[in-house]
Amino acid sequence: MTGPVLAVDQGTSGTKALVICPERGVIGTGSAPVNPRYQSGGRVEVDPASLLSSVVEAGRQALSRAGEPVAAVGLANQGETVLAWDPDTGEPLTEAIVWQDRRAEPICAELAPHAEELAQLTGLPLDPYFAAPKMAWVRRELTREGVVTTSDAWLIHRLTGAFVTDAATAGRTQLLDLDRVAWSPRALDIHGLTGERMPEIVDSDGPVGITEAFGTKIPLTGLLVDQQAALLAQSVTEPGTAKCTYGTGAFLLAQTGSRPRRTSNGLVSCVAWRLGGRTSYCLDGQVYTAASAVRWLTELGVISGAADLDPVGSAVPDSGGVTFVPALAGLAAPWWRGDLRGSLTGLGLDTGPGHLVRALCEGIAAQVVGLTDAVAADLGTPLTGLRVDGGLTRSALLMQTQADLLQLPVEVSALPDVTALGVGAVARLGLEPGLTVEQAVPAWKPSAVYEPGISAAQAAERLAAFRAEVAALLDRTPTAP
Repeated sequence: MTGPVLAVDQGTSGTKALVICPERGVIGTGSAPVNPRYQSGGRVEVDPASLLSSVVEAGRQALSRAGEPVAAVGLANQGETVLAWDPDTGEPLTEAIVWQDRRAEPICAELAPHAEELAQLTGLPLDPYFAAPKMAWVRRELTREGVVTTSDAWLIHRLTGAFVTDAATAGRTQLLDLDRVAWSPRALDIHGLTGERMPEIVDSDGPVGITEAFGTKIPLTGLLVDQQAALLAQSVTEPGTAKCTYGTGAFLLAQTGSRPRRTSNGLVSCVAWRLGGRTSYCLDGQVYTAASAVRWLTELGVISGAADLDPVGSAVPDSGGVTFVPALAGLAAPWWRGDLRGSLTGLGLDTGPGHLVRALCEGIAAQVVGLTDAVAADLGTPLTGLRVDGGLTRSALLMQTQADLLQLPVEVSALPDVTALGVGAVARLGLEPGLTVEQAVPAWKPSAVYEPGISAAQAAERLAAFRAEVAALLDRTPTAP
């Protein structure tokens, strides 16, 4: 068996790196912040240089703390964040437009007549969340120079000189033919991107090139988009199983096997990973604001940070009749209404911080229930439980609320940083082709299991109140701009 690997997770608000030994587990860690700029009009940008420097800094920290060399490196990425850059020099030509950015809404409105065709071709609904509308906006508004790609292709190029993206990340663009796992000329044409130089689509587990960014020559052998990396690390490898990651947003993915399953319930059908030339698919649903809604409450002074969720929320027995639809960046699956704004209703003179915290937890959890319902409808069978990870899983209040509304056990991962662990696993698969996925992925074990603490009738009542507020929002904003 080969030695440790370096696994780097380049995320929205920071980059984490782990040195993972197959016998001893995590032997070194590193992290570096990334500071996206949230601007008016739903714009979210980040300096590309900070993405690259965070990868290098976090990776070097982890290697220094491990104190021993690694055999390979894996890189996970944000998925739908895009930028234009010079393929000769590697220099960025624009800021990186973050996945949360909504500036491409007018382009999506223009392309609305093609929405169904795009969904059938690519598995993705027409929404500014995905990369292609942002890429089209960059070409229309910023520059025609260089190439325009997702952030991973730029990072890989800066690290190794290669011009590639993995199949799962390509599946987040709305430019991938989902059945052929190849760039779709028709999708490129619809988005006005005909003739663009696109990165080569590669397997997640394969040598891409050599990087010297971390001080010594290390082969880059693992690539995967962040949520799919978490799916792999949670051992969600069989159809009908699902995981949810609670980070900046909340992301639920359910494995569907070797064939793509087109959704009829507002989810996304996409590539889970391609390993050894074999493609696995998944259904995917998103909640745009989870930890970012906690940050919003923090900036308002209601709480001092995520660590306050449990003590503040537990000071009251319930939400006091307050309903919070945390659509602070719009509603994603299954509604796909990025134009909607959030709502807080049921406020009174007796409403306190604890009620707002509980209402937020219920609002996040209720949206996740909507996603699990959609997955069950698409698969034709209900889920039997939910595996969860991410920073917000440290909130017992949120996790208990999730189990209550879901009426299923919620299993919290005992392993932190599952995205990095997932891409570390594919890096090891790229290094040792004879390994199986089961051998490469750490054994699944929950640190806590939350069982429902309320009746099905009580859960239905709370969900009905939330859905009534969503319906009211939809009624007030009948059509997207």
